[in-house]
Amino acid sequence: MTVAEIGTIVGQEEQEILALVHNFAETVMRPVGIELDKLSDPSDVIKADSPLWHVFERYSELGIDMFELSNSGLPPNRVALLNAMISEELGWGDSGLAISLEVSIFPKALAMMSGNPELIEQFGSGHAVGCWAITEPDHGSDVIFFGGQLKDMPGKPNCIAKKVGDVLEINGQKAAWVSNGTIAKNAALFCAVDLGEGICGMGGILVDLSQQGVTRGAPLDKIGQRALNQGEIYFENVRVPLRNMVISPDLGSFGSDVGLSMANAGMGATFVGVSRAAFELAVSYAKERIQKGVPIIEHQSVKSRLFQMYRKMEASRHLARQAVVNNGMGAPDLKMSIASKVTATQSAFEVASEAIQIYGGNGLAKAYPVEKLMRDARASMIEDGCNEVLGMMAAEKF
Repeated sequence: MTVAEIGTIVGQEEQEILALVHNFAETVMRPVGIELDKLSDPSDVIKADSPLWHVFERYSELGIDMFELSNSGLPPNRVALLNAMISEELGWGDSGLAISLEVSIFPKALAMMSGNPELIEQFGSGHAVGCWAITEPDHGSDVIFFGGQLKDMPGKPNCIAKKVGDVLEINGQKAAWVSNGTIAKNAALFCAVDLGEGICGMGGILVDLSQQGVTRGAPLDKIGQRALNQGEIYFENVRVPLRNMVISPDLGSFGSDVGLSMANAGMGATFVGVSRAAFELAVSYAKERIQKGVPIIEHQSVKSRLFQMYRKMEASRHLARQAVVNNGMGAPDLKMSIASKVTATQSAFEVASEAIQIYGGNGLAKAYPVEKLMRDARASMIEDGCNEVLGMMAAEKF
């Protein structure tokens, strides 16, 4: 869907914002994403002279994060819909960079949730790179089942925040899958909490990662989303004030459910953009590629394949937008957010795979962009919760 077509849905102000975001996605994100994808060493992605930092700088100049848009004067429902469309545009540009930019505001979101002026000043102002540190070495998708008593989590947590006097002392580690893990200045840390009588649940804690006792692992080397920095974070006697625990264990699974609902809804909208990118490339190629004297889009098999790609993309889009709007209106529906994430990521992988089929042999070559889209989409079916496990969690809410 072009920016012009979006104009039939939203007002002039939103159209102008989306035009800016689309231009950023096309002229900054997509070329940088392709450049970073080609680097053999993930450490090169975060070097001082990497174009990654240019992406962060240009994005901050747009002034379009969810909090700034909330102060734009637009009604909440239109802000929420606009956020979904922006996520789609960013995913269309490059999904790895999109996730990096979107996850970066998680500490800010937690600070704003607290309502504490000191935390908002420390973690909610400026454009510091942030992360959502939840995944652990021994606990992947099952970390989402933490709940109030950790009753469904086998084994011991790898990271524990223990109350010592009037502070929380954090020890342990988070896994290599923490997005922005080796570059983030701040973390929205979700981990087990011990208030003095043993582990009592999961908390959401704001942590300044520049302080003593925090170390990082090496950037993760993976098949897709190579522009997205991911890596371990280690904590050794890291102390933070009790006020930094914005989500306390006594809230049970509420805090983790809200965070997961936001993350999954965002993932859904982002990977609609990946489907769209693959679909648009496939249509363009099908109109140019000549076989048997005509463009291959004239062949029935190609027409049928393109329609199925379009169907999956549009179904994912409408579900994703509804999930994001629910969150934006203060009525998060975890089931719908998970359905959106699972549907959009599965569809993105299938649409990208079909795009490769339309490209034929060229689709396998790195000179063409569709093989990268398929690798990026494949990673999405595991990150932020393996799709199968997320489905089981959604079913528990029926």
